[in-house]
Amino acid sequence: MPDLVLLRHGQSQWNLENRFTGWVDVDLSPKGEEEARRGGELLKAAGLEFDQAFTSVLTRAIRTLWLSLQGCGQVWIPVEKDWRLNERHYGGLTGLNKAETAERHGAEQVHIWRRSYDIPPPPLEAGGPYDFAADRRYHGVTPPATESLKTTLERVLPYWDAAIAPRLQGGETVLIAAHGNSLRAIVKHLFGVSDSEIPGVEIPTGNPLHIELDAQLRPVRGRYLDEARAAPLPELSLA
Repeated sequence: MPDLVLLRHGQSQWNLENRFTGWVDVDLSPKGEEEARRGGELLKAAGLEFDQAFTSVLTRAIRTLWLSLQGCGQVWIPVEKDWRLNERHYGGLTGLNKAETAERHGAEQVHIWRRSYDIPPPPLEAGGPYDFAADRRYHGVTPPATESLKTTLERVLPYWDAAIAPRLQGGETVLIAAHGNSLRAIVKHLFGVSDSEIPGVEIPTGNPLHIELDAQLRPVRGRYLDEARAAPLPELSLA
């Protein structure tokens, strides 16, 4: 059976500052670096040997992957980076402090923007400090102005189908180091989580989620390697 590990990046500096990050290329905090190293130690203890790794084009996910692979002694494996594994784009909320944003727009409205499945935040204005159109890592791509979890999933799944699923179907063991919402999209797809329930699925930072899959890439078993920091998983359907 193929094995898949999902690893959310360690705490970033903007996580620490309680700011909406999205596509902004923020680095890990010291705590985030330690979480990534700890993730590698957990992977080594679990005896997982990877054939391929995938990550986004954002530093916090890339460095989490580096540190975790270093921790499990597998820095040599092939790595593919792609923008489609980026975090959800938070549009006009990008860079704002979450508490201050709640005071300005109301906690209920901010909760809707953050936790609804298909309601995006206001779009990002072109030409501002967080306009990614001129960023050369997105050459040939039109960056979104905002995203919901639904539209995040709509860009993640074609990449999953084209690049990741074939590796797993070939029996490979795969590690994906990415972000809360891009990984949430994969979890929704694999576990068949409903639109209403998926916004409530939490994925802890730096805690590897090991998922054993059957030949049809349906989850057979799933567990977080650090049980003390685990979050509830969607129920497995073995039908």
